[in-house]
Amino acid sequence: MSDPASLTDWLTRLERQHPVSIDLGLERVAEVARRMGLMDTPLTKRVITVAGTNGKGSTVAMLESLARAHGLSTATYTSPHLLRYNERLRLDGVEAEDDLLVTGFEHVEAARLAPEPISLTYFEAGTLGAFWAIVQRCPDLAILEVGLGGRLDAVNVIDPDVAVITTIAQDHAAFLGNDLEQIGREKAGIMRRMRPVVLGSEHLPASVRQVAWTVGAGLHALGDDFRHGDEAGPETTWTWQGRDGHGTPTTLAQLPDPGLPRDNAASALQALFLSGLTLDAEACRRGFADVQLPGRMQWLGNWCLDVAHNPHAALYLASRFAQRVRPARRIGLLGMLGDKDATGVVAGLASQVDGWVTVSLEGERARNASELADLLKSQAQTVLHCAESPAAGAEWLAGHLGEQDEVLVCGSFFTVAGVLEWFSLRGVDAIRQPSSAARRNA
Repeated sequence: MSDPASLTDWLTRLERQHPVSIDLGLERVAEVARRMGLMDTPLTKRVITVAGTNGKGSTVAMLESLARAHGLSTATYTSPHLLRYNERLRLDGVEAEDDLLVTGFEHVEAARLAPEPISLTYFEAGTLGAFWAIVQRCPDLAILEVGLGGRLDAVNVIDPDVAVITTIAQDHAAFLGNDLEQIGREKAGIMRRMRPVVLGSEHLPASVRQVAWTVGAGLHALGDDFRHGDEAGPETTWTWQGRDGHGTPTTLAQLPDPGLPRDNAASALQALFLSGLTLDAEACRRGFADVQLPGRMQWLGNWCLDVAHNPHAALYLASRFAQRVRPARRIGLLGMLGDKDATGVVAGLASQVDGWVTVSLEGERARNASELADLLKSQAQTVLHCAESPAAGAEWLAGHLGEQDEVLVCGSFFTVAGVLEWFSLRGVDAIRQPSSAARRNA
């Protein structure tokens, strides 16, 4: 009798069992979900689904932290992960154990094979396994991050009580195209009739509102129905104004800066109100002070790690650095996939970076360091070194930094993950976040 399959065994099997890694569409995943009984009853008491191009991860992290500060039990499902697959499913703020994930995969596999076999992608099987685990826990709130799409994403087999659209920008062009109006329609596919939707940006394409009107979803838009503003004083605090679940005007004041985009913070508050929760100002302050999100403006000493991988995210990152005192040098460690807009990312960051180290990534979508270096030079950027991997680039940089220099690691989840692993091997707690005060100064 063979030993039971480990989580690593299952992930290897899932990577190989479908002919393509991304296969948008709901028919296959919905049928397996029905076989698993996931369509028979609500996933849990409340479900908030978050879609968008940028800002999904930070919105999910703040929703989770705020909910837990109010004493709610939570489940969050996100992707991709940085270091461990377990990061994708968090229960009450703790990564899921291997045994739970494996049992979820076993249930997915049994349903997939009977009565007629159905092929699932790695992401689809992982999503259904996470849903099975969430049903077993039945938390007060499940927060689901959509993958690269919306309408045809596996997460969308579950009807949310509240939908959130963060931002719309160009990314994943091979699957979503370059037409922002069409991308907006795809992302807006998570909306449901007579359910509230939070629009978390004042610069969304018109198609997003058009879908809401067509579907009959209840619109709650940043700048129209809720807003945020800075407060005067020595501390960096802010005020939120919006409406609670009954439509009553509500204000929350003296909120700490979470170190993440304020638009996303404001959207998280509005979504929680619309889910039927009554929010307490002091609990909200604790939630924002305690929020953690590795790989987003994450500081490890004088190294900043951020997964920004498209022009929209790069411009936001540059705006944050523009608020900081300029260091002696800021060196960018850049690794990107071949299907990303590297030219736009470099253009967005160029004003804040003095020199670059390029690194090669692995896989079928990889872009090598020399190609990135040529692109940088074509934009009159200084290239200091080319490395075969993120870890090799980090090792080279460690020997060439001055005490007053800073490093920005960006371009891909793979780039950040590689440098986090490098930190971990050097005995550094790579997931440790700085204090809230340090984040406010970032």
